[in-house]
Amino acid sequence: MDNFLFDTHAHLDLSSDFDKEISSIERLKIYTIAVTNLPPLYLKFKNRIESKYIKPALGFHPELIEKYQKYIPQMWTLLKDAKYIGEVGLDYSVALHSKSIQKEFFESLIENCNEIGGKILTIHSRNSVDDILSIIGENFNSEFILHWYSGSLKNIDIAISRGAYFSINFAMLNSNTGLKILSRIPDERILLESDFPFVFNKDKSIFRVMQVEEIVIQLAKLRNKNYEDMLRLLNDNLKRILTHVVIKT
Repeated sequence: MDNFLFDTHAHLDLSSDFDKEISSIERLKIYTIAVTNLPPLYLKFKNRIESKYIKPALGFHPELIEKYQKYIPQMWTLLKDAKYIGEVGLDYSVALHSKSIQKEFFESLIENCNEIGGKILTIHSRNSVDDILSIIGENFNSEFILHWYSGSLKNIDIAISRGAYFSINFAMLNSNTGLKILSRIPDERILLESDFPFVFNKDKSIFRVMQVEEIVIQLAKLRNKNYEDMLRLLNDNLKRILTHVVIKT
């Protein structure tokens, strides 16, 4: 298989020009994990899209758990057949007031994924990495990606020891904090993400999925590699996750 561009975290269902975004992904053949924020939104998106390049992910954003608890049973019903899970996780910044219900939900999610196996999770961990890693534990039976990681450097080492990958976006590459975090992550644990439509270019326009090549270019410069070698490395990382999931399933 030739090397290809990919995006492990994009909110395609929130696009203001859905058809244009889907068309660009299809044209450029970008393997995209399309995260959602609630189970009914996942179902709506899944029924709307049919593409070999776009993989719908079953999500329940931590900021929404308290308000939309009525959808938790639906999450467990859909979980068995969903290979990709996201956006999920914990948020102790914006949604600190709902910490207990978030933790209870995430503990149940990890328990269920661990029992079923063969999932790929993209995880939100703002101000909550300690609990995320504690709940996931040392022998998690699925693959997980820490999306837009902003925790401590120490926790990066712990996360890696537990199998974590880290998806890097344009905003991280253009902040001092993001660059410090990236310097701690080994080559073999880096993946790409746009976090469309929540990341912006320097001209304040939305960073789109079709622009993930720019992340590869910047990563190549930072890692002192040429573009093709960097893309090959990133592809190897993604293929490793996908292969492990196939084996576990």
